[in-house]
Amino acid sequence: MASPVRWILWTLLVCFAALQNAALRVTMRESSLEAVRGDSVLLPCSFFTSSDFSRLNVIWTLAPSSSPGSPVQVIVYDHGQVIKNPSLIGRVDFTGLPFSADIMLNETRVSDGGIYRCMVNNPPDTADPGVGELLVSVLEPPSLPVCEWDGASDVGGSVRLSCSVEEGVPTPEIRWEKVNPEEISLPINMEGELSGSVQIVNVSSQTSGLYRCSATNVLGTENCYINLAIYNSEGPFHHRHASLGLLEPFLIGAVLCTAAAPGGPPGVLPGVLLTLVMALVLLALLAIILWLHRTGQDGRSRRRRRDRKAEEEECYNEIRYTPSLMKRSFV
Repeated sequence: MASPVRWILWTLLVCFAALQNAALRVTMRESSLEAVRGDSVLLPCSFFTSSDFSRLNVIWTLAPSSSPGSPVQVIVYDHGQVIKNPSLIGRVDFTGLPFSADIMLNETRVSDGGIYRCMVNNPPDTADPGVGELLVSVLEPPSLPVCEWDGASDVGGSVRLSCSVEEGVPTPEIRWEKVNPEEISLPINMEGELSGSVQIVNVSSQTSGLYRCSATNVLGTENCYINLAIYNSEGPFHHRHASLGLLEPFLIGAVLCTAAAPGGPPGVLPGVLLTLVMALVLLALLAIILWLHRTGQDGRSRRRRRDRKAEEEECYNEIRYTPSLMKRSFV
């Protein structure tokens, strides 16, 4: 009977000694988390210690994805006091102290992404501070892309379509396609993380149409468009003015089409020249009519002035040779 009792006592003594010298253990319930920009996320950190919490010390740090070699302090709990990074005040706080080191991160931003480390120390535990790591990714939908074009819009030329976005995590996939009048997928020449372009060579009237750039990631898709018009004397991208017959520039979307290229079908150039001559003749006739009208008004004005002067001279002569006046002059 004594042997079993001694065995139980010995076991309890060993367990008590082990607890007294047990290392502080930290457990991260998750190895990685994803959050959408603007949402709140709970960063879990559990720990086990054999001592009371009077000297508990908890430190959270972040190695940002943009600069993993420069970790920053997020929040600290030390002897009952909480100290927060000034840039995170109002967005981060402990949720379960002293029984857990969980923190809540609110209004997440893309800059919050990176590797978080939870370090717990609780003297008189003799072991080194326990450390746990957690990878946090903050996702962001694509921003509205910007579509641009560059090159020659005449037949046989080359046009480059480019598309870029400023924001998006993970990096958006950028794709060009022609959607009108027929839908055609185009090859993509990626230039950078947030941009893509496609080169269209030897353009023709069939190249004209509506093109769409799509920026897509797991959170959604944003689009921008370019309405491309390639000028051709035979195509629908030139029109004649109803009164003067002059070829006018035609602007569609971001593409400017100028006058028809040489070498068009027979009869186009003579027709244009004839229309120009007729317009010049009409302008000349209008100028002559205006000149004749003004000349007639000037002639009538001169005749009125001559008539008025003649009347004044006649009245003067009548007064000068009146007999009654001559008689009175000799009295």
